[in-house]
Amino acid sequence: MRARTPASSITAQGSKALRLHGTIARDIGMRIVSGQLPPGCVLDGEIAASEQLKVSRTAYREAVRILAAKGLVDSRPKLGTRVSDPSTWHLLDPDVISWLFGADPEPRLLNALFELRAVVEPAAAALAATRRSKEQLIALRRSLEAMAADSLAVETGREADRAFHSVLLAASGNPFLASLSSGIAAAVAWTTIFKQRAGPLSRDPLPDHQRVYAAIERRDSVAAQAAMTELVRLALLDTTRGGSRRVARLKRWSGARRARQR
Repeated sequence: MRARTPASSITAQGSKALRLHGTIARDIGMRIVSGQLPPGCVLDGEIAASEQLKVSRTAYREAVRILAAKGLVDSRPKLGTRVSDPSTWHLLDPDVISWLFGADPEPRLLNALFELRAVVEPAAAALAATRRSKEQLIALRRSLEAMAADSLAVETGREADRAFHSVLLAASGNPFLASLSSGIAAAVAWTTIFKQRAGPLSRDPLPDHQRVYAAIERRDSVAAQAAMTELVRLALLDTTRGGSRRVARLKRWSGARRARQR
């Protein structure tokens, strides 16, 4: 009688397979969104790609399915897998957002992301001011308390920030706005990380969030909308300032390197 494989071993094997095809999808996805694999480019076939990557054909096939579900590739029998036009990419997919921020995103896309936030979040804040429940108000306050306890330089602080924006969208009472919460939360998290690549944040964004909360607490929709508009505006300024600091630092480093080589 053949011995049974322990359940824990089966779980571990499944998790490993899941991590593998997710890793493959991430690596290819980052090459696509960064432009290394341009639209129209045909990916290697399943056999060649799996051999090159030294993975099973099943793992590679699952990775391609992930990319196709996110609109990054179009896979058709006999025609192969082709990189899709950016117009079909699911840009608010949390994974796609993380891949965009894997390298410095194009300024055009970064500005477009903040334009979306400037359209969606102030309107959601205005609605939340009149529709929020007691439980949602408590959740917003707890997020603020966690942000105050842990700065946005650490994951727990960033998680609290994400939670604040997600709860706010849910508090709007509009299911279509609420459905954007995962994408908006991912955008908030990755832009916060992006701002800190050149160093710590130059200012504390907590008071901006507290002003939004105060307006929602007193059910002032006009003030809530204005406070959220200002929060997004300042977040964009912080992000672009961070980019300027990165460029300046790279120029200084390059100049010093050239001087040493002389």
